[in-house]
Amino acid sequence: MGRVEPSSSPHAEQIAGFIDPATLMHLKSLEMRAKHVVEGFMTGLNRSPYHGFSVEFTEYRQYTQGDDLRHLDWKLFARSDRYYIKRFEDETNLRCLLLLDDSRSMNFGSRGYSKSEYARTLAATLGYFLNTQRDAVGLAKFSSEIDDFIPPRYRVGHLRRILVSLEREAIGTSTHLSKPLEQIAERLNKRGVLVLISDLLAPLEMLELSLGALAARGQEVVVFHVLDPEELRFEFTAPEMFEDLESQDRLYVDPAAIRTEYLKRFGKHLEAVEAICNRLGLTYHRMPTDSPLELALPEIVRVRMQSRGNSRTRIARRGR
Repeated sequence: MGRVEPSSSPHAEQIAGFIDPATLMHLKSLEMRAKHVVEGFMTGLNRSPYHGFSVEFTEYRQYTQGDDLRHLDWKLFARSDRYYIKRFEDETNLRCLLLLDDSRSMNFGSRGYSKSEYARTLAATLGYFLNTQRDAVGLAKFSSEIDDFIPPRYRVGHLRRILVSLEREAIGTSTHLSKPLEQIAERLNKRGVLVLISDLLAPLEMLELSLGALAARGQEVVVFHVLDPEELRFEFTAPEMFEDLESQDRLYVDPAAIRTEYLKRFGKHLEAVEAICNRLGLTYHRMPTDSPLELALPEIVRVRMQSRGNSRTRIARRGR
């Protein structure tokens, strides 16, 4: 079997106009990272491959003479130096819970930053974007159990609470998805969107049960599968000591001797994970940590558009 390559996310250097994650990680503040990604995405939307989302995804339209000035969004004017009118005032906004894998395996990284740091930045970016759209967003961090839980809300100071939690580095140990995800599923009393951010390094049987528990609650589930490029390509050359970050077992390995078998087994695992998501009706995206974070935002745009369509249908039915 050949080298395992990302199935859905090109490398950063192949995507002009997007922010290289390695550059982004030099910013210490998660909020600043998220702001740069979101504002860059929104500014470049019309010239991006996702042109066509722009009209429907936004909650605003440009001001024209005669519009009611009371509906001008002054905060958006301060950011863009343009006048916009708020739209869809009568529609229910999205409820989204970000599920972040906080286990020890997320601490691996070969690019000067870990999967955990990339995943926390991704969660911050999604949270920041949803907050700018006045959506209710929450956060659940987990390892072998729920480490922190912030229910989805939209209110002053709520995003700051989420960002403070994300600033805390991963403290978990092993990944046991079943227990925390089942606990999260039990807390869900309203329909919404669940965004799972994890390396999904767990037995396949456990994964299917855990993800199935979320899907069974009637939630829309989006999975961002975060992996380091070296996990995908295994380009280590010199024999050295490898450590299992979760069990902390150490083993001296000659990469050349195991590369072919590793790529074969890891490739099968990736195929099985994607097949499980497809079987359960979940949306799956593989996100190597050298992929621009902007690539995650079109999926959230799609979810918001779909949510608005469902909202319009419910409003129309109530009006009959």
